[in-house]
Amino acid sequence: MQCPTLFRRNPGRLLCTAALCLSGLALSAWTPSALAQAPAQQKIQVPGYYRMMLGDLEVTALYDGYVPVSSSLLKGASAQDIQNLLNGMFVPMRNKGAQTAVNGFLINTGSHLILVDAGAASCFGPTLGALPRNLEAAGYEPAQVDTILLTHLHGDHACGITTAEGKAAFPNATVHVSDDEAAYWLDENVAAKAPEDKKGGFVLAQKAVAPYKTSGRLALFTPGDEVAPGVKSWPLPGHTPGHGGYLIGTGNDQLLFWGDVIHSHAVQFSHPEVAIEFDVDPAKAIVSRKEVLADAVADKLWIAGAHLPFPGIGHVRKTDQGYDWVPLEYTPL
Repeated sequence: MQCPTLFRRNPGRLLCTAALCLSGLALSAWTPSALAQAPAQQKIQVPGYYRMMLGDLEVTALYDGYVPVSSSLLKGASAQDIQNLLNGMFVPMRNKGAQTAVNGFLINTGSHLILVDAGAASCFGPTLGALPRNLEAAGYEPAQVDTILLTHLHGDHACGITTAEGKAAFPNATVHVSDDEAAYWLDENVAAKAPEDKKGGFVLAQKAVAPYKTSGRLALFTPGDEVAPGVKSWPLPGHTPGHGGYLIGTGNDQLLFWGDVIHSHAVQFSHPEVAIEFDVDPAKAIVSRKEVLADAVADKLWIAGAHLPFPGIGHVRKTDQGYDWVPLEYTPL
């Protein structure tokens, strides 16, 4: 590029003219062909784990993947109102449904390594089953897990405890399930009486626990019991008969793993009266949801949700009409 003659005739404008020349040179060097030489896009997400400290307890959220949940599965509000709520929260739509995360959680107490829910493994399509590799990315191995706490026996929580070959995916762990949950899903008579379109859920639950039951490593508890040192079960029936959560920590550092209290954060926080098709007893699930939302606010509990946007950890805030979800902020350890 040739600089204008002004550069030669007016030395007082030397600085300005030089800047224009340099700018022109830079623009002439920036061409589409230069952009074409950029490295290839990576298109690989970071490993799906997030860690936080709760007093002396290390909690690691583990991402198993997502399921697309159709808005038609939500019951208790008009289709338009539900869609407006989803749109208002900019919920991503994947495979003709609202992207709904599936999360598990690892607790390292210093003496025990506890897994709360284990994901879906290969039970439900290709968008799930990432929990094992995210557990390893987080620095742990399945053989190090000694305790598994299941919030309930739906496949997206229980299938991950067993391999496709029917072996225990966590060879040194004892699986804990509430006796109400076992009495429903693991009873052959109850399964035989289930509607045909519901029988698959019983099959998945029974296959998942089979290797642990055979080896004597399936432990049942009564809702409300302490199921492990410092871990108390919290009954939340309705979604399934024995659905429940687990409370850890003390004082202001308490965290409740509440399983499937909320499936759609965009809808059910502001409208807890909305149920979902998967609820075994929708009326009871609504009661449990309203009660635990109020408790979470009153006690300022940390909440870890299986179907809240990853990492699924945060607080609940009361609003004039319902509740809000307040996710945690990224915090260095």
